[in-house]
Amino acid sequence: MSKILVALSGGVDSSVAALLLKEAGHDVSTAYIRTWLNEEMPLADCPAQQDIEDSRAVAQHLNLDYEIVNLVNEYRDKVVSYLIEGYRKGLTPNPDIMCNREMKFGIFQDYALKQGFDAIATGHYVRKLKNKDGSYDLLKGKDPNKDQSYFLALLSQAQLAKALFPVGELEKPEVRKIAQENKLPNAEKKDSQGICFLGNMNINRFLEHYIDENPGPIINHKNETLGTHQGLHRYTIGQRRGVGVPSNTDNEAYVVTHLDFKKNALHVAFDREDSPRLYACDTEIDSISYINKVVENPCALFAKARYRDPSQAIEFTPKESLKADVRFKVPQRALAEGQVMALYDNETLLGGGFYSKIYPTNPA
Repeated sequence: MSKILVALSGGVDSSVAALLLKEAGHDVSTAYIRTWLNEEMPLADCPAQQDIEDSRAVAQHLNLDYEIVNLVNEYRDKVVSYLIEGYRKGLTPNPDIMCNREMKFGIFQDYALKQGFDAIATGHYVRKLKNKDGSYDLLKGKDPNKDQSYFLALLSQAQLAKALFPVGELEKPEVRKIAQENKLPNAEKKDSQGICFLGNMNINRFLEHYIDENPGPIINHKNETLGTHQGLHRYTIGQRRGVGVPSNTDNEAYVVTHLDFKKNALHVAFDREDSPRLYACDTEIDSISYINKVVENPCALFAKARYRDPSQAIEFTPKESLKADVRFKVPQRALAEGQVMALYDNETLLGGGFYSKIYPTNPA
């Protein structure tokens, strides 16, 4: 029997994780990680209060100890600052990945271990495998539609060693059924969407409070000025909606292809494979974090460019200083500096790194 602290999010997945651990005979306690105070800057549809009520109700239903762990200041320093500075520099940050590395499996896990717990548990759809040498691997979740391994690409071996993922061997309908059969208070609650602390709030509305507007030209692939943008931080590579210029006569929409911070220009083109800067095969990633063993030699692997993207075959060439050259066998659309690439050996998540250079197939 182990002493486990379950991070209850208010959703059904972490609730079923707590239930399964209790049924397995573990000494289970629960905690809600508070990362945002709505009084600090009111957010539309902020889900935090409802999530607190739901998670507390689940703990009471399961007769488990419950606490709220206030990590608001740490979250501001580790995640919100990273998010804001990333957009300010024209990068595409991923706050959910950073939240997992720095908060759930960082500060929160450290808190749990100091309180005498053997490990923490979450509702992530991933699987943990212990190897013969005592090390651990992280595998994709059994449910391919819910696999969340991408979001854990930057975890360390030490973090993985003290983590449990009880729903990783299940598919989502099974988890929902378990919640219903055990009459969990949130059994019918819909899955959360969007950035972990913003809820349904538009990211640009949030950034307005931190980054000043800086208007500049919107330029197409013919070097024609089509309009004016209000700030490059409002856009990401590949963005279709909200670009601010109309479609052409064939009803083709413009997409963002480049953020030129030197000239404060937003470059757009039609969504075609031959559009300038939109597709790329060759990239460089840096600050690579390996979950278990370091990849030291060139090899064939798989990568996820983004969470919802399918795994793609790549040629991986490691370099010094935790950098690597990565070549996709099939051109990828809208890769952006600052995004995280997750690396896989079939089902096993090897780790991940940040795009530092993108070499478009059509750089013109």
